[in-house]
Amino acid sequence: MKRTIFRSLFVAVVLGVVLQPAGAHADKDDTKAEAKPDEKKDASEESHLKRDANGNVVVILNDETQKRIALKIEPLAAAQMTPELKAYGRVVDPAPLAALMTELAAAQASYTASSNELARLKTLAGSGNASARALENAEAAALRDQLTVQSTRDKLLLTWGREITEQSDVPAFLKALTSLDTVLVRVDLPAGRRLETPPTSARVMSLSGNSAEAELLGVAMGVDPQTQGQGYIFQIKTNNARFLPGEAVTGHLKLPGEPLAGVVIPRDAVVRAEGRGWVYVAGDKNDFTRKEIALDHVAENGWFVTNGVAANEPVVVSGAQALLSEEQKAAYGPPD
Repeated sequence: MKRTIFRSLFVAVVLGVVLQPAGAHADKDDTKAEAKPDEKKDASEESHLKRDANGNVVVILNDETQKRIALKIEPLAAAQMTPELKAYGRVVDPAPLAALMTELAAAQASYTASSNELARLKTLAGSGNASARALENAEAAALRDQLTVQSTRDKLLLTWGREITEQSDVPAFLKALTSLDTVLVRVDLPAGRRLETPPTSARVMSLSGNSAEAELLGVAMGVDPQTQGQGYIFQIKTNNARFLPGEAVTGHLKLPGEPLAGVVIPRDAVVRAEGRGWVYVAGDKNDFTRKEIALDHVAENGWFVTNGVAANEPVVVSGAQALLSEEQKAAYGPPD
């Protein structure tokens, strides 16, 4: 009898455990599952996105996140800039020019010697101390050297132009070019473009980020075979900026005319995304609007902009790249 009662109790206990409602275990799992959305919610509160009436992306950051990425905001100052035209070119290899100028100098030296010899023989022939044949040979040599000088000078003029060929101090000019203390840059206008008045000067920038003011030497002789555009030759005294022969450059040609009105955006305020340039304009409620700007006019410390932003607008000048990263994190969500 006792054995039967014991067996009945054991079966009841087992059945009670097996048939326990699923909610008893689910309550604990639900508690754990509910914690995850809260964690994600806390993370999303650091930064989230919206769009303004113009379709610009607006990033909202709390104060803690702004401090973490070290945001710095400054108002843009109004500025003016001489009208410019953006063009492309390259640093000229000075070797062919140096070779031609050396060839011209050698031809001039030969002509000086042969012409002096001709003058001497003419004097001797007048007193009967030089033969007619010797005089004829001297005249032929002097004429040959004179034609060589003229031919070399014409080649220089046709290849490089009068402004370069007729330098007042050729040896000093060549020394500066071969030592790269001075470089020549050819900048070509877009195809079919012509300027009524040559540019006054240019600001030249290499792909590596070097930039320098360039002095106009003259119009290039002939058009570029690829661009078919009019070209100009500029001279740069390199100083601390280094430009190498053959290096591609962008030239911002300064043109005559009324100054343009705009603002200068510091270089660190510009971020690049989607193949374009952008800045973040700060709002009143921890919001930052990403606005597109045209990077057409390079300035001393950044970019001169005429559209997209205005003077006195507060712009993120430090931490803009980190702000772009926060925008991308908010757009794609935190990692799993």
